[in-house]
Amino acid sequence: MAIKFQYNKTALQSLNKQLNIRLRALPTLKNKEAALRLEVKKAKNRISELKKELDKKLESHTYSIGLWNEFAPKLVVISDVEIISKKIAGVKIPVMGKVIFKEEEFSLFDKPKWFPEGISFIKEIAKIVTEQEFFTRKMRLLDHARRKTTQKVNLYEKVQIPGYEDAIRKIKRFLEDEENLSKSAQKIVKKRQQKQMEEVE
Repeated sequence: MAIKFQYNKTALQSLNKQLNIRLRALPTLKNKEAALRLEVKKAKNRISELKKELDKKLESHTYSIGLWNEFAPKLVVISDVEIISKKIAGVKIPVMGKVIFKEEEFSLFDKPKWFPEGISFIKEIAKIVTEQEFFTRKMRLLDHARRKTTQKVNLYEKVQIPGYEDAIRKIKRFLEDEENLSKSAQKIVKKRQQKQMEEVE
């Protein structure tokens, strides 16, 4: 990144200030990136656990698959999912609360006796699937935030900090050269004046 600057002390101070801001922010950004990376990993692991749990539950009911033709899907539906938000490394992330179900009443005399157990099973499956979907979205949000933080870390580390350091070095060299030239010019002027004084005497 080409940093625009002028060869003077004001520009030098300004660049030093910008460099220090980035140097102070870099460790915080790296910590944020590490925290987000860990949260993404946790979310991935939870998705994997939920998939195994779901497969296990579905496998345990393969024997009763034919019975589900009798089941009325409208008997139990998800009416709401409680979601709160908390901050992880400065990023607002949703946290899943309770899954709230709406159940339709039915007569135990008119329906098969396994319906109450079926409703419990449907609730368990729905909770797992909802949580799985929730963690998938959460993982995407966290991963997006992590990628943005990684980009900023790379921008600071590989582009801006070296750019500011290079610009500061150039200004310092220029000012040193200017000072040396000024001193040399003063010496030359002084020598001329002494020579003139000697000639006059």
